[in-house]
Amino acid sequence: MTGNLPSEFDGLKGNHCLPHPMEGPFPPLFLAPMAGVTDLAYRILARECGADVTVTEFTAASGLTRRNAYSWLKVESDPRESPFIPQIFGGITEEMVQTVEMLQDRADVIDINFGCPAPKVCKNDAGAALLRDPDRVVNMVRACIEVAEVPITVKMRLGTGSGDNTALEICQRLEEEGVERVCVHGRTLRQRYSGEADWEQIREISAAVSIPVIANGDVTDSSSASKCLDATRASGLMIGRGAIGRPTIFYEIKRDLGWITGPAPWGDGGDAIARHWCWNRYLELCDDIYSETRNKNLKRHAVSFTKGLPGASSMRVDLHREGDQKKLGRMVSEYLEALALSNEATVG
Repeated sequence: MTGNLPSEFDGLKGNHCLPHPMEGPFPPLFLAPMAGVTDLAYRILARECGADVTVTEFTAASGLTRRNAYSWLKVESDPRESPFIPQIFGGITEEMVQTVEMLQDRADVIDINFGCPAPKVCKNDAGAALLRDPDRVVNMVRACIEVAEVPITVKMRLGTGSGDNTALEICQRLEEEGVERVCVHGRTLRQRYSGEADWEQIREISAAVSIPVIANGDVTDSSSASKCLDATRASGLMIGRGAIGRPTIFYEIKRDLGWITGPAPWGDGGDAIARHWCWNRYLELCDDIYSETRNKNLKRHAVSFTKGLPGASSMRVDLHREGDQKKLGRMVSEYLEALALSNEATVG
């Protein structure tokens, strides 16, 4: 397969041996694929903070098949990330099939996105827009499975919000086609991220299929994680917005639910100390991974890591003006360090 790939990205390859996080004693926690958030450095950081499974930013099949360098950067991996799961989307079956063929020598699993509600995706008849036509979804996935040498999984929403929801029917049909896992966000395309996630509909899907169903939507802490698992009877949880700027959520859920007893990587300190440790670790990973290139997501992460903290609003004005990534990284690190020391002194 190597000949199909741009030569500059002919690097790490998948081993075609899928680890089985589903077989552990506790439900696995997934970091959701999020554009502009789940870059490789952040995925490794999330794994170090307790995430069991990570997925790449969703990547357009059209960009990958046209050898777009930016698209291929999104699907780089690292030996520290296993299993490696690139997520792809598109509205043209032939492009999706070709992308599966191009990725499967480096991927452990390939995930197909039918859940993105972004207008720029849906207007091209991709993402969640395809849920209005179950036959088209099933035919696309079937074609991908026919050429795949690695497992195919799917992420979707409940439906488009126009007419009856189609997720239950689609999940049952995809199980018959050989999809090995589905993740369901408990909202429709029309809802986007408004309102509450419908965990009851996820539960209906969990009861109707025998493959693992991962619940996604409104999990923000250990309490909501426990409630979601109880309500959905899902095999695991996928966390998206709750993990932006807060990769510690995975450790915190496991600790609070009694799934782990070991110390956190950042020690016993509070939120400010944890954020400071995570930010510095993210910068270390960025230096390692992006040594020759700019990290396009650094400023966004800087904003997320400081959101809601004292004095962060005024500091972010300076962040937005700073074009040097090294200086930007130090600004955030020094701010978080000062905050951590202040909190420590207050507690003392």
